[in-house]
Amino acid sequence: MNLHTDIPSFERLYKTVFPIVYKVAYNIIGESNAAEDVCQEAFIKYYNLSSPLPTIDDAKYWMIRVVKNISFNYCKRESRKNKIFDKIKNDPVYSDSTGEKELLLGETKETVQNMLKQLPEKLKAPLVLREFAGLNYKEIAKVLGISESNVKVRIFRARETLQKLISPGDVYVP
Repeated sequence: MNLHTDIPSFERLYKTVFPIVYKVAYNIIGESNAAEDVCQEAFIKYYNLSSPLPTIDDAKYWMIRVVKNISFNYCKRESRKNKIFDKIKNDPVYSDSTGEKELLLGETKETVQNMLKQLPEKLKAPLVLREFAGLNYKEIAKVLGISESNVKVRIFRARETLQKLISPGDVYVP
C-alpha cells in the first residue's frame, strides 16, 4: 500500500496521526496556530517523500520525529526573535473568584510552557512525548532512537529540572 499516493490511505494516516503530532507540537511550542502549521509542514514533507513508509506505524513514528524537530527549530527561531520579551512572572494572588481561578490556571499553564522551553532538547523531547503525546517508554525510545532506560533517565531528569525551575508561587493548583 502506497500511503502517500493512495488518497484514502493518506487520509487515514492523517486522521490517525494528526492528534498525536499536534499534541507533541503544541506542548513543545505552546501555541495552537503554530502547532497546526508545524503539523501541516510535516504532513507535506511526508507526502513529498520519494518512497512512502510501508505501514501507518512507521509513518506515525517518522511524523513524530519530524514534528518534534520542526517544533524545536520553530522555538529556536522564535527565541531569537523574542529574547527581549522574556517575562518574569510575579507570584499570583489567589482568590475564590471563578474568573481569577481561570486566569491563574492560564498563567500556570503559560509558566509551565515557559519552563518547558528552558529544558534542553534532549530532556524536553521525551517528557513531551510521554506526558502530552501519551507515548510509552518503548515508543519514545523508537522515536528518539535511544534505549528505553535512557528515556526513563531523561524523563526523570526533565521532571527534576522542572521541579527546580518552578517555585511554589509560580503555579496555581486548585
